[in-house]
Amino acid sequence: MGRLASVYGQAVAAHRAGRAHLDAARRAVDTADQPIAPADLVARLARLGDALATPTPLPGTPACVRIGSASTPDGDFPALVPLGAGHHLVLDPDARDPRVAGLLRAVLLRLLAATPPGGVRVAVLDPAGRDHAGPGSASRDRPGPGPASRDHAGSGVDAHDPAGADPGRTGFAGPLGPLIDLGVLMPPATGAAEVDALLDTVQRHARAVEPARELLVVLAASVAGSAVARLAALTERGPAAAVCVLAAGWPAAEPPPARTTRVRLAERYAHVGDPPGVPFSADGSGLAAPVLLDGDPPAAEVAALAERLSAPGNGVEVAALLPERRWTGSAAGGLRTVIGRVGPEPVAAALDRATPHWLVDGSAGRASFLLTMVHGLAARYAPADLRFHLLDATGRAGFADLAPTAADPSWLPHARSVGIEPDREYGVAVLRDLRRELRRRVAARKRHGVAAAADQPRIVAVVDGFEALLAGGDTLAREATDLLVELVRAGGLAGMHLVLAGPNPPGALPGRVAAALGRFALRVALPGEPRDAVADPPAGSALLSAPPHATRAVAHRPATGADAAVRLPNAHGAVVRLPDADGAAVRLPDEQAAVVRLPDAQATAGELARLRRELWQARPTGSRPPSFFAGHATVRVEEDATVAGLRPGGRRPLALVGRTVDVDGTSALFIMDAAPGRHLAVVGASATGAAVLRAATLSLARQHAPGDARFLLAPLTGPADSAAEDTATTLAAAGHPVVRLDTAGLRAHLAALAAACPGATSGSPVGPADGSAGGVAASAPTAGRTYLLVFGVDAAHEVLARADPETGRTGHDDLRALLRHGPGHGAHLLGWWRGLGPLARDLGDAREPEDLACLVALDVPGDELGAYLGVPDLWSPRPGRGLLVDRHDQRTRLIVPFTRRESDGEG
Repeated sequence: MGRLASVYGQAVAAHRAGRAHLDAARRAVDTADQPIAPADLVARLARLGDALATPTPLPGTPACVRIGSASTPDGDFPALVPLGAGHHLVLDPDARDPRVAGLLRAVLLRLLAATPPGGVRVAVLDPAGRDHAGPGSASRDRPGPGPASRDHAGSGVDAHDPAGADPGRTGFAGPLGPLIDLGVLMPPATGAAEVDALLDTVQRHARAVEPARELLVVLAASVAGSAVARLAALTERGPAAAVCVLAAGWPAAEPPPARTTRVRLAERYAHVGDPPGVPFSADGSGLAAPVLLDGDPPAAEVAALAERLSAPGNGVEVAALLPERRWTGSAAGGLRTVIGRVGPEPVAAALDRATPHWLVDGSAGRASFLLTMVHGLAARYAPADLRFHLLDATGRAGFADLAPTAADPSWLPHARSVGIEPDREYGVAVLRDLRRELRRRVAARKRHGVAAAADQPRIVAVVDGFEALLAGGDTLAREATDLLVELVRAGGLAGMHLVLAGPNPPGALPGRVAAALGRFALRVALPGEPRDAVADPPAGSALLSAPPHATRAVAHRPATGADAAVRLPNAHGAVVRLPDADGAAVRLPDEQAAVVRLPDAQATAGELARLRRELWQARPTGSRPPSFFAGHATVRVEEDATVAGLRPGGRRPLALVGRTVDVDGTSALFIMDAAPGRHLAVVGASATGAAVLRAATLSLARQHAPGDARFLLAPLTGPADSAAEDTATTLAAAGHPVVRLDTAGLRAHLAALAAACPGATSGSPVGPADGSAGGVAASAPTAGRTYLLVFGVDAAHEVLARADPETGRTGHDDLRALLRHGPGHGAHLLGWWRGLGPLARDLGDAREPEDLACLVALDVPGDELGAYLGVPDLWSPRPGRGLLVDRHDQRTRLIVPFTRRESDGEG
């Protein structure tokens, strides 16, 4: 009922504001049906503009935002344009023109001021920020987190100390520093990597829009064509994307975003084009009056807006929930953190023997609650006492800020792993990692007693959207169920805790999981989901309750000095109530059940960002950032740390093909030793196959000194031409001999390579390999290796199928001889087949591991691949993923295959 009243109140307020604007507009234009003098018309336009210039947007409708003053011989009137709800603004010059920068900042502030706190977040792309400074600023250099550094413009106040300047005070966004501190405005992206990362964030926002929350993208300077295309594509979805673009310096050759008002600047004035849907003119000429653009808002106005936005809407501040001193808590008896208030009283919840795990359900404010909880624990306990595994399977990327990014190198020192938008395989890999640690701790406890666990850090695994790991009813879902049940049953006693969050009540989950969750002693019920046992709490709050079949629920009221835990008896689904002053349970009628008020979501962002940076700066020496997995991200061989560390001289060269989908993001690779069948076949129609072949080749090349290996390169299909040409150029630049082949040349070199293998060209069918059949044979020397690289092997099928008129051997005979005997003589094939059928056709009966041991499957259906390899239930193909198969090691791994920049996004 409380939620309904809140929604109704918001609707009434919006209706009254809209009606007031309508009445003001009517009064401004009300006139008898008679000719109007130009001066009177301008005066009425001025009154109308003033009436509408304070935008009060209704849901789904754009706001009327003032951009300047239109000038006529009879006076001036405000120039307004529609923004938001799928409407955008484009200016020809970029923000290095002070008029443009001032207008963008003014419009940005007006949109923020017109919406409720939390309704708008701002992303700034400012590539020119590395080349120029904003008002009153001086340029400086600041190393970025990657191999390249970026330049920033620094505040004039800090110009005497360029090394310590704050990047949020530079360039276009310099005067908006208070909004960056607050978290309303993301740190500006200046370098190419930062622009890409910020556009990834914008795309995620467009895919999973939060209600009544718009992302304002400010493009302060021209960006590369691919970034422009990505930005324009987002606007094509209209209001559904909840993205509003304010663009300066939009490339003239590129079409502007859909539903855009264009502004062109002259020497002093600007010309404003027709807004979409509500044109100024009948002929498309735009506003028939020059416009003097509005300038920079005063600094006091920026500060006042930041102060208003930072005021929590429900009276709960994050800072008030944090301990006064950082890292002073003892984790020996468990963990606890203050999560909110009931009236003036703080409420804490614990992860200990009584409440080893939490269940969080509901949708409204869930991400904010989890982030507040994580930061509260991180502020109280040192990294030596607490370790996090953070997994967001919802698509919201709620934990992305807790790992280092191109825009912000800080991370949460307690985080061991962070995963956003993960594959189920990644989530199950995290659970496997936790189970290994659980069993290690249990074994140590059995050997050495309780003292063995005294020095172990407590581990908290937070899984938002945990039900996604259990979907599908397949082998992976069954394994996830087994892992979760074991961790729930035994984790608490070993100092390992789960916080499972999702939109569904326990009854909607598989039976074994629902039964396990039913034993959770603490449930946090947030607004937004139907539940049978607990009433829906109002927005911005939560009910702490015990799920059905729980024996108790526990809450805590922090006492003076130490935190005193108070156990509360609880009936089925009853709301946890605060104890009275004597520590006894207070039984209240249900209508008076205590509701915990949570911190305001918008105010949380800035405060948590500041806390995270504070903890990061205090991190222990030698701390390592968490492993980070982003399901949407691509990987490139040039950015791989393992590839960068490869050097000549190893006995067994490694062919790297991508990253494994696991907790540590380990490199996906094959060993190219002398065992029969140590070749690489990339199979699938996707052009990513050419990129994988290129990556494997370049990684091998790094392990050979110039001249120690030769590369025979056959680009036989058009989609691979670019990757093949780049491969050849890179190899030649590194000093490696490269021979380019066509189909005839491929046929000839196959014959020569087969002939160089004793016993392989005997006219009779290829017989068993020498040495171990499937074991690891002795390695051939690194020097003198030959790599045959074929981009599109299937394109040469007809040529290879022809028999030599003298020997009677076909090219396929030579291919199969090379596959079995080549590795023992230092010859390896790396080939891309555009389908499993063509591969099977070329290999014929040669399908044993001794013929071809190493495969990467891209878009091959799992049943077809399983039938070919004789292994059922291998995988489900999906875009941006591959399956690594090493038939010698009986190893299969889901991988993120290496891509090239131009092939990103291809299946």
